[in-house]
Amino acid sequence: MALGDAVLLEREDHVARIVLNQPDRRNAFSAEIHEGFVAALEEIRGTDARCVVVEGAGGAFSAGGDVQRMVEALEGDQPADERARRLEERTKEMMTTLVEFPVPTVAAIDGPAVGAGANLAIGCDVQLASDRSTFGFVFRGVGLSVDAGTSYLLPRIVGENVAKELVLTGEIFGADRANEIGLVNHVYPEDEFDERVDEFVETVVSGPPIALRHANRLVGEGLNKSLEQALTDEATAQGIVFDTDDHAEGVEAFLEDREPEFQGR
Repeated sequence: MALGDAVLLEREDHVARIVLNQPDRRNAFSAEIHEGFVAALEEIRGTDARCVVVEGAGGAFSAGGDVQRMVEALEGDQPADERARRLEERTKEMMTTLVEFPVPTVAAIDGPAVGAGANLAIGCDVQLASDRSTFGFVFRGVGLSVDAGTSYLLPRIVGENVAKELVLTGEIFGADRANEIGLVNHVYPEDEFDERVDEFVETVVSGPPIALRHANRLVGEGLNKSLEQALTDEATAQGIVFDTDDHAEGVEAFLEDREPEFQGR
């Protein structure tokens, strides 16, 4: 299924795959990718998808900001405040839709993920990288501050001091360094990457989808809550999940010493 040619949406066996598909531009954030990405998420919403995989075509995850668009804006003498408003509109829609998406999301990073492209990766719930992947929060290289959620997402994952180091230096680093600082969950050999990603996704898909959606949401909200509020919200979610067929199936499977078969009900 194509949402325009810039973003592809594939669905099979409770897994939805969103593929950024402008490899000639290293999947930079063009208007077409922005619109297609948001449309793909909205099409997945409310379906039986249990996991969403985000990936890039042609050997790059995403090169981030569209430099050609920056050139056009400079040459067209577009006012800075107008450019800032348009940037806010685009990135707010794209990143908030992703970060707040109810279905667990997995970034499958095989190749460069830099600038806003790195933020797209860390905006997902889990990051899986091949050993040839590279990362960088390289906004300084084009004389810009950070955007696309860097100041919100990056410190939450790697800590404030490492986040500041990465944006102040604009360092481009490999998968081993990304793994060392906790930017990614796992690094897989390039020749095993697709298989290992599929195995990870299957683990997510085989779980109880209603319970996992609540668990994923609660963990994502946790840093912004008091302990008391977190405990209340967890109990509320459990109250919902207690009534599901999946909970009954899980208990029965445990007592019968077998693997549960969750149906999402």
